[in-house]
Amino acid sequence: MTIIRLPKSWEIPESQVTSETAYFNRRRLLKTLVGATLGASIMPILGCEQSSEANSALAASLDTASLKPVETNPAFAQVDRLMTDQSLAGRYNNFYEFGGNKSIWPKAQKLPTEDWKVEVTGLVNNPRTYDIDDLKKEFPIEERIYRFRCVEAWSMVLPWIGFPMKSLIAAVEPTAQAKFVRFTSFYDSEITPGPGLHIGSLPWPYTEGLRIEEMANELAFFALGIYGHILPKQHGAPIRAVLPWKYGFKGAKSIVKIEFLATQPATYWNTIDSHEYDFEGNVNPNKPHPRWSQATEKFISKGPGLSWEKRPTLPYNGYGEYVASLYVG
Repeated sequence: MTIIRLPKSWEIPESQVTSETAYFNRRRLLKTLVGATLGASIMPILGCEQSSEANSALAASLDTASLKPVETNPAFAQVDRLMTDQSLAGRYNNFYEFGGNKSIWPKAQKLPTEDWKVEVTGLVNNPRTYDIDDLKKEFPIEERIYRFRCVEAWSMVLPWIGFPMKSLIAAVEPTAQAKFVRFTSFYDSEITPGPGLHIGSLPWPYTEGLRIEEMANELAFFALGIYGHILPKQHGAPIRAVLPWKYGFKGAKSIVKIEFLATQPATYWNTIDSHEYDFEGNVNPNKPHPRWSQATEKFISKGPGLSWEKRPTLPYNGYGEYVASLYVG
């Protein structure tokens, strides 16, 4: 039985060196992809309805196998706004391995998810390669309803299904030397060509990282599903990182490797431009992006029509009680 409760209005729970040529090519990438995103990419939501054929294809892509019954963690069952509509969340995504716009869901269907393996390695006592069934059987699967905040200043509320990252830490037992963790996403240049712009080399595969204390935090989550179903491919099937106090680019999709390391790893967007995408990536209304303010966000909702609802940005995306102590000093 699905346990999704709509909130009341008052309830709130949630070292690499880059050449000069590559640097300037990557700056062009950011301006092309991210700058244009905040303007032109609004149109698929606000201005244009999809054809009935496209809507049917989208619905089919979201109709994955059920992950129910699963209990909703009561600590993460409600937020201060309505949940984002499933079809809207399914057709408005960032997944740069498949392209630079928000309507990448048709291309993402090429992602091969059969017989998926996740290698956990590095500075651990119990290295292990898991398949998805192993993860479902060996870790405590639950639903959590989290705010999601993109660095591009838009947001959603999404019902993830998965397990706490700290459960994996307990299973593999990192050594005392392990200070960081790196997540590596699936990459095959024939399947995941990237944004398709000939502007120089990009640091594929997509990687992201955390301090081990961040990974061990109660909020840090591996998602295997959403909206009661196995993750659709456009959401980063079959396993992705969900870190609700950080900007969305920190949540690596389609993870194939998890490595525990002694030193801070290079990560995709931080390598492209560390000034615009810092390693930490925490939601901070008082720290503007170099090209736009982070003081407010546009919440993607669905009422009588598709709309953007302007909201103030919350420090740590509203989850400061869980994570602020990680960043003291």
